[in-house]
Amino acid sequence: MIYTIPKILENAVLEHPDKVALRYMSQSISYKEFYEKSECLAITLLQLNVKKGDRIGIYMNRCMESFIAVYGITMAGAVFVPLDPTAPNERTQFLIDDCKIEHLVTVPAQSRAIVKIAAVSEGLQTIIGLDKDLDVNTVSWSNVYKSDRNSVEFPRVLGKDLAYIMYTSGSTGLPKGIMHTHNSCLAYAKGSKTLYDVAALDVIASHAPLHFDISTFAYFTAPLAASTIVVLSDAHTKMPVSLAQLIEQEKISIWYSAPQALIQLFLNGLIEEKDFSSLRWVLFGGEVFPNKYIKQLLALWPQAKFSNVYGPAEVNQCTYFNIDNTYEINEDLPLGTVWENTDYRILDTNDKQVEKGTSGVLAIRSETMMLGYYNNKPLTDKSFYHESILSGYDHVFFKTGDVVKENEIGQLLFIGRNDRQVKIRGYRVELDEIEAILLQHIDVREAVAYVEKNNNESRDSVTAVVLLKNETSEIDIKELKIHCSQNLPKYAVPEEIYIMNEFPRTTSDKIDRNKIQIKISENHNG
Repeated sequence: MIYTIPKILENAVLEHPDKVALRYMSQSISYKEFYEKSECLAITLLQLNVKKGDRIGIYMNRCMESFIAVYGITMAGAVFVPLDPTAPNERTQFLIDDCKIEHLVTVPAQSRAIVKIAAVSEGLQTIIGLDKDLDVNTVSWSNVYKSDRNSVEFPRVLGKDLAYIMYTSGSTGLPKGIMHTHNSCLAYAKGSKTLYDVAALDVIASHAPLHFDISTFAYFTAPLAASTIVVLSDAHTKMPVSLAQLIEQEKISIWYSAPQALIQLFLNGLIEEKDFSSLRWVLFGGEVFPNKYIKQLLALWPQAKFSNVYGPAEVNQCTYFNIDNTYEINEDLPLGTVWENTDYRILDTNDKQVEKGTSGVLAIRSETMMLGYYNNKPLTDKSFYHESILSGYDHVFFKTGDVVKENEIGQLLFIGRNDRQVKIRGYRVELDEIEAILLQHIDVREAVAYVEKNNNESRDSVTAVVLLKNETSEIDIKELKIHCSQNLPKYAVPEEIYIMNEFPRTTSDKIDRNKIQIKISENHNG
């Protein structure tokens, strides 16, 4: 019976030991090798006195070792914490400190960044994956794979135990850690496997990096079905023509990414010249997919079904809307319907259910739901809606912050956000976080951030506007961008920053964000 993440691999080894599990560039390993390497990492961690529930950082780009790290860490009963190697060191340091991470798993390609991190991280004790002299203990991958199975006792891992903490932007300017258990992770893997009929014959592209929540499909759903996973290199994700060649060569059958990757593939990948006949599912999520591109991709890939996947990282996937080339697209695709073992409410500002057809905030109750936010009980309590059923027993829903309404046939339609969280290239970005970072600069008095819609609908971007503390300040835009890049993920750094002499305000003396956006647009586009 599969009730924890490591059991996924155990089952795959029993049924398909010699089948290719992971392929990356010219390298490949079978499910048996995948399991053995993961077990070796678990043994190494246990030899380092890692205890059940300890947080272990994973700091690496797209590679096979990231899969081995996930399964090895959870075999040891520990909790994996994905760290974005493209993020500023200050942000990485915050996550390491916030989670009290003492052990980090990485790869030699990240050695330069790791040296800098290790130099300032007082709590770090061990770097696994490097053969390098540092102030902290290091263990190379070659030594990891020499681990002795008889030297340790494996802990008993339960479905209710914490499996991973995934950080996203926070409205206070600090990232927030979403805690998922083995149960919630497996509920997603089992649900998505059933919904998309994922099987051992499938070849699945692993496009999303581990710190992006849609990566869970490749990391958990694919191994649950014993599918072959093709891990895309960073280079392939940046070169659409090479990516298209790889999809054709590997005979990818299931694709899952943010819409932006598919748009770039369509616009620049010369895909009309490629044979994509093996492709049977195209899954996309994270942001709205412009209809004009979906229509053209449906025409190019008539054999494939498309699925609009929705679900915040706090609940993984919770709704879906599937279409094929017979579907007439006349308006934005619905979020669709909730999947099995999931319930929902649409709430007004007082947490009361709205009438059908009226918009409100979507609240989700599902087995895929997070445990809560790490080290942040006030935010956890604020994010949950309790529906009293019996004395001492509530149904608990997660309030997504997404405003939706239900149409006449029961489908959920996305209206917008009730807060200031937006999606940029599939990543969740808190505009409040960007403003908070700008305000940390000594010369900035006030800051406003908003999303600039791109005319070709393929790429939205963040624009920021600031007021300086005094007119004599010599700060320039370049300095502000450097400040942002040192404290924010790359995708959250404003593409444009403008300086104003004064902000327009409402009658209650609040900043009038709409007027600011209009004024900037008139001054720089008109």
